[in-house]
Amino acid sequence: MFERFTTAVRNVVIGAQQEARTSGSAEIDSTDLLVSLIRRQDETAVRLLDGHHLTVEELTEEFDRVKRRGGLTDEEAAALSAVGVDVENVIRSVEASFGKNALAPAGRRKRHIPFSTEAKRTLEQCLKEALSRKHKYIGSEHLLLALLSRQSLAAQALEAKGVTYRGISDQVA
Repeated sequence: MFERFTTAVRNVVIGAQQEARTSGSAEIDSTDLLVSLIRRQDETAVRLLDGHHLTVEELTEEFDRVKRRGGLTDEEAAALSAVGVDVENVIRSVEASFGKNALAPAGRRKRHIPFSTEAKRTLEQCLKEALSRKHKYIGSEHLLLALLSRQSLAAQALEAKGVTYRGISDQVA
C-alpha cells in the first residue's frame, strides 16, 4: 500500500512519527497524522482545507489538552460538568498528587514509535477511499477523507472547523 502513496502523503506518514515523538506519545495516532498533514502544507490539502483556518498550534494545543485530561474531549468534559463533576478540579488534584500530566498516556523514548490500531485503520481507509474513486494513488485527499470517516479526535477537530467528509468528498474528483 505504501507504494501507492504520493510523495506528499509519504512525508506526512513519516512526519507523524516525529509528531508523536515530540508530543511524547507511545503510539502514532490520527492526531499525529493530522498535525503532520497540516504542518507539511501539501498543495492538495491546502486547497481542500482553504478557509477552515486550521493551524498546527491550535491543533496541538487541543490535542495536548485532551491528553492531559486522560483522553476526555471537550464534549465529554462538558457532559461531566453538567452532572456536577469539575474536570479541571479533578485534574489539578490528580496532578498535585502525582505530577504534571499524570493522566496523559505515558510516552516512550524508543527510536521507532508504532502506529496505533486507530492510525492503521485510518491508513487502510486511505486505500479504500482511493479505490472507491478509481484512483491509482493515495493522496492528501484520501487521507483527509479517511480521517473524517472514523470517529476520532482528529475527525472531531476537523469537524469543529467545519471540515466534513461530504465537503471534502464533493471536492475530490
